[in-house]
Amino acid sequence: MSADMSTDTFPFSSPVQLPLFSIDRVLSALFAEQAGAMPPVLIVAPHPDDETLGCGGAIALLRERSYPVHVWVISDGTKSHPNSRRYPAAALRALRANETRTALTHLGVADTAITFWDLPDGAVPLPEQPEFALAVERCQAQLIDLAPSLILLPWRYDPHPDHRASWWLLQGAMAELDYSPRLLEYPIWDWDPAQRQPLPRGIQVWRLDISSVLARKVQAMTAYRSQITDLIDDDPSGFRLTPDMLAPFQQPWEMYLEASKAALAVDPAPVSDSGLVNLDSKSRDRSWLSLDYHLAF
Repeated sequence: MSADMSTDTFPFSSPVQLPLFSIDRVLSALFAEQAGAMPPVLIVAPHPDDETLGCGGAIALLRERSYPVHVWVISDGTKSHPNSRRYPAAALRALRANETRTALTHLGVADTAITFWDLPDGAVPLPEQPEFALAVERCQAQLIDLAPSLILLPWRYDPHPDHRASWWLLQGAMAELDYSPRLLEYPIWDWDPAQRQPLPRGIQVWRLDISSVLARKVQAMTAYRSQITDLIDDDPSGFRLTPDMLAPFQQPWEMYLEASKAALAVDPAPVSDSGLVNLDSKSRDRSWLSLDYHLAF
């Protein structure tokens, strides 16, 4: 099977083809066995700003409905401008944390519900690294204390290594839990055609309608001045989110991915040809449009 995919039906290239659901319909399906309850929801952000870009709309909608939302920011974000003299690592860490607090205030999340892990930006440990076990232990302790029923975390195949490492961190921590939280994954860097990977089998993809809170999400995004403006102008190699890069996150919907039971049993190793969804012109497997596993609305 060829790894070359026809992008006209690839979900990141044609997201409007995906099913669009309201938050109430999603919550009804997710918590069908917990009628009347408002279980905690955990948002996992590899870097300060990923929570707002990837699922800021979902956060605002959940808070409007009084769901307890907790946000973990895994890395300190200090690699965005590594050569700035005005903002050395400690100052940049503090700046980005304050930006996160401001952004989440717009979305209805209190400072007390935000945890900054301050792992090194660009070096969130992977399973094969010695620091991974300690990070998993810390994560597991906090998961047991929080006991979230739903976790929104980065897409397991995101091109950025910190995003994949954050996914692995949660997987390692959940291995010893006596219950299984529902997992919804959100994409960040797959919106870049040059970086995205083909979609494996067993992944359900859909859109959440955030039109009613889009203005609040966009306002929250503006809090990240270090990432979207020339606030830090003394590092020529510094990172900046361009308007084109921000565009996918300013839509009246957000994309989420959920693995089927079969997919959950497979480690997210590099995808081989045999694991790709065939989207060639003769045989278009549109399984990524199906929601018959969990979200059969």
